[in-house]
Amino acid sequence: MSQIGAPRGRTCSRSPRSRTLRSVATLTSAVLAVTVLAGCSSDEADEARAAAQDNAPAARDKVADGGTLRWAVDALPTTLNTFQADADGTTSRIAGAVLPSLYTIDERGRPQRNPDYLESAQVAETEPKQVVLYKLNQQAVWSDGREIGAADFVAQWRALSGRDTAYWTARNSGYERIEKIERGKNDLEVRVTFSKPYADWQSLFTPLYPKQVMGSPNSFNDGARTTLKATAGPFLLKAIDRKNGDVTLARNPRWWGQPAKLDSMVLTAVSRADRADALAAGTLDLAEIDRSTAERISLALRDARAGRNGAQAALAHGPGASITPSKALKSWALAHGSDEEKAEEVQAAREKNQKAIAAYATAQDTLAKYVVRKSLEPAYTQLSLNGESGPLADERVRRAVARAINRRELAESVLKPLGLPADPPGSHLALAGQAAYADSSDALGSQDTAEARALLADAGWVPGGAVRKPVEAGTKAGSEAEKKAAEKKAGEKTGEKTGETADEKEKAGEDGAKTEGAKKDGTTTEGADKEGAKKDAAKDSAATDAKKQAEDTASDEGLYIVGDDKPAGRPAAPAIGAAGPGSGTEILAPAAAAARQSAALLARAEALDTGTGAHAAQTVARTDKGVAGAYAPRGTAAPVTAPEANKALGKDGKALSLRFVLPSGPGSEALRAVGDRIVRMLDAVGIRTEVTKVSDDSFFKDHVASGDYDLALYSWPASAFPATDARPIFAKPEPASDGSLLVEQNYSRVGTDRIDQLFDQAAGTLDEEEARELVRQADARIWAAAGSIPLYQRPQLVAAKADLVNAGAWGLAGPRYQDIGFKKKETSKGAERTP
Repeated sequence: MSQIGAPRGRTCSRSPRSRTLRSVATLTSAVLAVTVLAGCSSDEADEARAAAQDNAPAARDKVADGGTLRWAVDALPTTLNTFQADADGTTSRIAGAVLPSLYTIDERGRPQRNPDYLESAQVAETEPKQVVLYKLNQQAVWSDGREIGAADFVAQWRALSGRDTAYWTARNSGYERIEKIERGKNDLEVRVTFSKPYADWQSLFTPLYPKQVMGSPNSFNDGARTTLKATAGPFLLKAIDRKNGDVTLARNPRWWGQPAKLDSMVLTAVSRADRADALAAGTLDLAEIDRSTAERISLALRDARAGRNGAQAALAHGPGASITPSKALKSWALAHGSDEEKAEEVQAAREKNQKAIAAYATAQDTLAKYVVRKSLEPAYTQLSLNGESGPLADERVRRAVARAINRRELAESVLKPLGLPADPPGSHLALAGQAAYADSSDALGSQDTAEARALLADAGWVPGGAVRKPVEAGTKAGSEAEKKAAEKKAGEKTGEKTGETADEKEKAGEDGAKTEGAKKDGTTTEGADKEGAKKDAAKDSAATDAKKQAEDTASDEGLYIVGDDKPAGRPAAPAIGAAGPGSGTEILAPAAAAARQSAALLARAEALDTGTGAHAAQTVARTDKGVAGAYAPRGTAAPVTAPEANKALGKDGKALSLRFVLPSGPGSEALRAVGDRIVRMLDAVGIRTEVTKVSDDSFFKDHVASGDYDLALYSWPASAFPATDARPIFAKPEPASDGSLLVEQNYSRVGTDRIDQLFDQAAGTLDEEEARELVRQADARIWAAAGSIPLYQRPQLVAAKADLVNAGAWGLAGPRYQDIGFKKKETSKGAERTP
């Protein structure tokens, strides 16, 4: 595995096969695959509806046959194998167009059987073991003419099961539960038998690769990185041109389903910063864009509707807008004056300005041919609170941070100007409209400044605490106090290394038994669980009485706080940066369903830039001489006003200050505003922040994954199968044999045994409603632990040619590639094909 310098712990899978994983994608991203929850709708999910799609839907008979779509991607793929660690969004897009997807995602975020490949798929047996029977479409064939069959399923299972470490796999969740795969009654039936129940079986075999790719470690590891030996989708992989930076997909002549409307799709690598220019040049038909580009297109459309051409627009709000008649006359006079040197200078400036006006005019005329399609991505931006060490190791401080933040204000600041729904997410594990969605945020509580301050005071962070360091009662200052402090620290360290106590283990087992018993009695409800989590979270975490130890609280139960095992000489809050050569972090490549879109999503995420200056932790006020004579003879100054340092929150002589680490890439205006607002909100309750910008390349691998931060902003997509996909994000960190920690993708380093149990129970039940209820219970406890605070669902802005249909902002759904095309032109004789 790649070794990354990190001062604290390591992120690593619990399975031995992870030692062979490549970690690049995880280090440059923070995502799970963009899939969404399965199952029937709940009343609450129906009430919280998903944002509408905006993709210009059109019936196929209204779409012209032919044409080429030029579609912007962030980068050319480094691999075509979606199950490898460095797979990205372009890998996923290619796979969706050329490989079988047994299940696709609809506009409500629910997986749907794909009839192009499956006639049916169902759980045929549950006893003695779960058996899923797939009946394949008899027309489904690979591009080499061979039928898709059981041999392909077997090869993919063996490659991804984790049993053969020669395969460099990024994930194996679900596949390790398969016991055997057999041919059914005929070649079109595939029987998959599981060793233990698996609720998320619909997540498997999508995409499905041919046995030529999965059949051997060499073909899996290297053979599928640059080419695919066979495909089976509406498009074929025609060519990858790395010199020009594009991938060409052509219509598949062997495709048995509805034929693709387009002749070809060209995926062109265009960075986010360059997309506005590429659109202005007319070299793209479809591209995800940032807010500034969307506003420019909207301005061009308004000009066009108002009857202004590009030249007129340039004079109205472009480079020529500042030229008044008097300025123009003066410029003409100078350009034709007797001062030849001055005239030459002004003529050059006039020529340069005319070129700028002409370029702007041409660009605006071109941009007026596009439209902006918008929805919400199936992903949310969150504030991550690192509970490993420092002030945030105390859950009361984490809760105080959460209670200081007005999530609705942040969501509205980002989404309202775009005309998008601005309700903050109520769940870490599902988005509005999905079957498992329930707003469990009240397990933590809404914004409340007074409550935030009370939590901080309860944790010992009080005004003036930064300038006084109290001595323990009955203990002299000096060696005796130091000895007691050292003994206390050693005791904490021992407890940390020991992990959960026997009482905690017994308690976790009792919790599981209670849950099962309650289920049987019909008394366990989502509301009761949420209320229990909220009450647990409200308790004082400093209490150590036996009653609290016996309760099922999200605050203490099973909570594993990373970082109490630091060497005595290490500072509690080291500066951001390299941790030194002596430390290393094993980084797990994305867990289940992560690799397909991992690198791309973080690359797409707007970087947050809050400025280079650090917010001062404490400010010393001016010395105010006050009113003479108040308490002393006239001529004597009044007592000096207490400096601001006395009023800033502190504890044992240390100011309360959190390191806010943010990426500083392009297109970060909206996120910069979010960061600024968060800083002000925290400042209002006495929490100071030190804001540090870091490069996009180092943000994740050197800070978030390594644990070298207190606060960070990054995005997680929702998951169709949260019991599988989201578990690594919220799993309780575990100690490794070498003394480091296995945190998987739980970069907040906050987790509980009970949360893990709920995920495991959800993944192991075949009752869909029970699985959803267990997921909601897990989410309530995740809220209560306050390691991650969802802020807003990310906006999805897409520029598309006005006549492009069935493409744009898909929202929760995935694209149906064969339906994308250009609208037929209407003539007096009816519809006419557009080439």
